[in-house]
Amino acid sequence: MSEMERIQAMVEKESQFVDKLLGEVGKVIVGQRRMLERVLIGLLCKGHILLEGVPGLAKTLTIKTFCDCIRVKFQRIQFTPDLLPADIIGTLIYDQKTGNFIPKKGPIFHNLILADEINRAPAKVQSALLEAMQERQVTIGDQTYKLEEPFLVLATQNPIEHEGTYPLPEAQVDRFMLKILVPYPKKDEEREIMERMTGVEIPKADAVISSEELMKTREVVNQIYLDPKIKDYIINLVFASRNPAEAGLKDLEGLISWGASPRASIYLNLASRAHAFLRHRGYVTPEDIKSIGPEVLRHRILLSYEAEAEEISSDEVVKRIFDKIEVP
Repeated sequence: MSEMERIQAMVEKESQFVDKLLGEVGKVIVGQRRMLERVLIGLLCKGHILLEGVPGLAKTLTIKTFCDCIRVKFQRIQFTPDLLPADIIGTLIYDQKTGNFIPKKGPIFHNLILADEINRAPAKVQSALLEAMQERQVTIGDQTYKLEEPFLVLATQNPIEHEGTYPLPEAQVDRFMLKILVPYPKKDEEREIMERMTGVEIPKADAVISSEELMKTREVVNQIYLDPKIKDYIINLVFASRNPAEAGLKDLEGLISWGASPRASIYLNLASRAHAFLRHRGYVTPEDIKSIGPEVLRHRILLSYEAEAEEISSDEVVKRIFDKIEVP
């Protein structure tokens, strides 16, 4: 058996739970297949996820339902303007009996953290998540604590035009592997949502996989084959966002203030493997890159004032880059 056949057989065996898990989530969440797959890709890649959409589109319910399907410790943190960093990571409390300060750990010490409406809190609270998200550790006083794996932040935010929102700092946005835009449901989906949520019994998802099995699956995803030509394709896409003129995209010059960071290359590599895994494939194709590309790149390309004046979105810029860069 060749190496490719071994990887393919392993992926087919280990990815059997995927359809069952998405089916369980689908008992509660109507439609939104693209969003559900992207959340699962984040879980498979240890990648934090940012969901953006207007209130009422089941962003919170989606994340809660995924937690029901994976046996992990779940914690929801509601971000508000008066939230303090200590409310998230914890603080030191004075013990009168011993005369010592003892750490009281905050809600960040769980496996899956739902940071609800993350852009409703001011910058100092948002940045309290930075160390936890990147280093997977938290410092309380002079003591540093490792966070238990799997650890993942799934954040929801309202569109920034909404009242009472604070834009996330670029450094924090870049730490999210994927930014998923949640659209309104279609007419038939909305009818189904109405029927389900007004019935006698609200549907609930059952557990499909344990946290240990999820960690094991991550090792399989990392073994999925990525051809050197696909790697070059990823690099070409990312570099086109930084130097559009060199990539033959002169019309984008002046529209991009900052291109995608090296995290974009890393996350395109990882996310494309997970996307192939969801399709029960042991190798990555250019279609995997094209499919997951908008979610990886849209929040990493910072547009200029000129682009904003012309009402050009980062999604449009990403589309032009994908249209121009040659597919291997």
